[in-house]
Amino acid sequence: QVQLVESGGGLVQAGGSLRLSCAASRRTFSSDTMGWFRQAPGKEREFVAGISRSGGSTRYADSVKGRFTISRDNAKNTVYLQMNILKPEDTAVYYCAADTQGGLIFTAYWKYDHWGQGTQVTVSL
Repeated sequence: QVQLVESGGGLVQAGGSLRLSCAASRRTFSSDTMGWFRQAPGKEREFVAGISRSGGSTRYADSVKGRFTISRDNAKNTVYLQMNILKPEDTAVYYCAADTQGGLIFTAYWKYDHWGQGTQVTVSL
């Protein structure tokens, strides 16, 4: 069983930055591909960023490329999402997810088998 706990969300003005963290309880965290997703009211959950088991490969949604950076610290069982130049359209609940099968970085949410509870990010004008 994997428990994922996100933190770092909040209210920020457009152009500002936030750093999300996701702490995992799984002892074999380094075997999991990790992803960040988000869901805005009335919209489907969408892929934001993903990172391979070693951290050597990353993948981003086009809407966040150049602004967001995903990273991980396997010694701390934690994955991060650094969000810069935030826009009002980034407002959503952000979820951390684990694909315990590892391997490729998938953008489809159904490929991830463990989820955190989510953290709200609100970007104001």
